[in-house]
Amino acid sequence: MRPLTEEETRVMFEKIAKYIGENLQLLVDRPDGTYCFRLHNDRVYYVSEKILKLGANISGDKLVSLGTCFGKFTKTHKFRLHITALDYLAPYAKGFGVAAKSTQDCRKVDPMAIVVFHQADIGEYVRHEETLT
Repeated sequence: MRPLTEEETRVMFEKIAKYIGENLQLLVDRPDGTYCFRLHNDRVYYVSEKILKLGANISGDKLVSLGTCFGKFTKTHKFRLHITALDYLAPYAKGFGVAAKSTQDCRKVDPMAIVVFHQADIGEYVRHEETLT
């Protein structure tokens, strides 16, 4: 488990900033302690410094995970967010939606057409699977 390089940090923060904007600083400096991002096996973990110090006693080859997996770097060095990061990003979100149609198409589309995909639906489904009818 190692700290992210400058390039990895930049790529990851650009991706997260698309969803939470300037609230990125609130992820690191939280009122309940300082949190940091660490890389292990191409996966980025969000972990408190207190837990990180405790995890330093475990060798890297025996460590499976530490903290919450925020995402992973692909072989082409792109960063992909995982669904486990949703609980931490949702309070600061600018909105989890992607337009499915262009602005011109939205003006003349029928009322039942899908205009925006709500990306948080998958996480909501997993968390509330028992209560859905």
